[in-house]
Amino acid sequence: MPPKCEPLCRFADRLYFTTFPQPAPNPLVLNRLAAEPGSRPRVRTRPKDAHAAAADETATYYYFTIDDQLLYLSFFQDWGPLNIAMVYKACILIHELLEDKDLSPHRLVLYSSDDPKRKANAALLLALFIMIVQRRAPWEAFHPIAELEFMPFRDAGRGPSDFNLNIQDCLWGIWKAMQHGLCDMNEFSVEDYEYYEKVENGDWNWITPNFIAFASPVDSAWIKKEKEAKENIKTNGSVAAGTASTASSSTGSSNLALQRKLPTPFLNCLDYFDKRNIKLVVRLNTELYDRGTFLDRGIDHMELYFDDGTNPTDEIVRTFLDVADRVIESGGVVAVHCKAGLGRTGTLIGAYLIWKYGFTANEAIGFMRIVRPGSVVGPQQQYMYLKQLEWCKWAAADEIKKQQAATALASATLVTPATPPAEEDDDLAAMDVTPPPSSVHMAPVTPSRHIATAAAKAKEIAPPGQPRKTPTAKRTLDRVDRDSDDEDEAQDVLPALALPAATRPRVKTSRTTGAKNVTASESRPTRVTRSTTGAANIRKTGTGTSNLPSPVKTSSSQGPNKIPRLATTRTTSAAKAAVAAAGTTTSRRPNPPASPTPPSRLPTLVASKRPPPSTASSSLTDVASATIKRTGTVQSDAWMKTNVAAVVVPASKTERPGPRPVRRRRSSFSSADVVA
Repeated sequence: MPPKCEPLCRFADRLYFTTFPQPAPNPLVLNRLAAEPGSRPRVRTRPKDAHAAAADETATYYYFTIDDQLLYLSFFQDWGPLNIAMVYKACILIHELLEDKDLSPHRLVLYSSDDPKRKANAALLLALFIMIVQRRAPWEAFHPIAELEFMPFRDAGRGPSDFNLNIQDCLWGIWKAMQHGLCDMNEFSVEDYEYYEKVENGDWNWITPNFIAFASPVDSAWIKKEKEAKENIKTNGSVAAGTASTASSSTGSSNLALQRKLPTPFLNCLDYFDKRNIKLVVRLNTELYDRGTFLDRGIDHMELYFDDGTNPTDEIVRTFLDVADRVIESGGVVAVHCKAGLGRTGTLIGAYLIWKYGFTANEAIGFMRIVRPGSVVGPQQQYMYLKQLEWCKWAAADEIKKQQAATALASATLVTPATPPAEEDDDLAAMDVTPPPSSVHMAPVTPSRHIATAAAKAKEIAPPGQPRKTPTAKRTLDRVDRDSDDEDEAQDVLPALALPAATRPRVKTSRTTGAKNVTASESRPTRVTRSTTGAANIRKTGTGTSNLPSPVKTSSSQGPNKIPRLATTRTTSAAKAAVAAAGTTTSRRPNPPASPTPPSRLPTLVASKRPPPSTASSSLTDVASATIKRTGTVQSDAWMKTNVAAVVVPASKTERPGPRPVRRRRSSFSSADVVA
């Protein structure tokens, strides 16, 4: 009877994840006992149809694990995530198992022990396989394990962890790096990665195609010489100081002799940098080698020192961003190091990722810890989290300045077009107006043929009178007679303009006073009043209707409009609002149908058009499409086939494919590199 495991988490049609109690059983034992009756595992609840339910009843499972093959070598109390070489190996291993013909009838189950550290590392590997190989979005890769509880990753420092990094941060960091072309598995070499990450071979890693993070080279002979020179300065005074300055100036000339004494990691670093287009080396720690060693090879060198375990100033970050971006834009590579190449180095490179590509602090840290484990230590994590918004503002301001400079340059290079000579206009010729000679500057002559006629007609029209400010005679206010408002409206109307007979308003006699008033709906094009009809009715009754028997008090705050306005066929916005609230209209004409509501500009959740996992596992999804759009290249799967022999032990008649032994890394990270 096999041991009970947690319900299986389904990532794809044939790919599942689960955990067993610690210690996890051997896969050979599990696969032998899996055929026994009653050993069928439970599958985590998920929507399924009748066909899927029937398939679950007859499915057979093949168990495999990476707990003993892919191990994280910690610096202090850190335990993950696994590095990019292990991700590479795990992806090829899972792909080979899925392609194995002998396992085609089985469902593959990647399992680990319920130890929180191994559980999180194994789950992240499977999610990365779904995202990288099957090209699914990071939220889809995380969805099968979203309900599980995982221990967050921690930094390589001592003491309790106060900054948590979770699986989603690592997924999004790798995904965003893939979108910007910073992580391409086709260009990754497991052999180079595992060779050069060792201390005895140089201890460096490619963070992106434009950055190398490495530990500081150490030249013991140069350090000893500098120490002796400083001691001589203290003991012998200025004479020794002159001697020391002479000796230091002759360092470059004696570089060949010093190189014979350089340690092997330093020589590997110099040779490798010569071949890989390294244009700038940035040193963040104290001097442990002669900078002239790089300068003599044509590699620029810059000093940006700040104390170990601390955070850089804004001036240091700004200088690093400007200089590094200038080198990268010109096609070069920047190599950055502190003492161990982890804390201070990861902080500045992470600042560049945030400033240049829009990473968040968590995404940048998660991505860098996969490509170079241990990056960003202690308070530098909170520093990056707090400064990420400010660095994004820097990026926006820099982009605006760049666009303004480009616009100014473009406008400076434009040639002002010459104005062609004016041609004689037919209308001017018809008006008998002779244009002035081009050689004499004269004021423009206004043709008076049509203007004079129009001006004469305009003078014949009597100017409209001003709106009444005071009544011509004293009147007593009759609060009872509501129809007195009609009389006010009649007196508030200006003299009508001379209009054609077809458009002249009709006259209506009031039933109560006998005065002839012009109706509001028929005379609006020719009336100027202190308020429109709708606004007047709102002021009187609180609604948009004039037919109510008594005033209706509402919460409307519409007051009398004291600005004379020309009444139009449309009511004011306040009148429209009141009309909509009261459900009535101010006009006897039917209201036009309301225009449809404009579509919202807010993002709307749209149902996913992705096919089920059974048909989408091999299709190109949004991740690959975005990468193609951004980089202009199609991601190739050749890397899963070309390096299989170097990563996976081929299958035999008795055993299935398995990962090759991992080359352990000896760390250069010591307790002196962390400020407690």
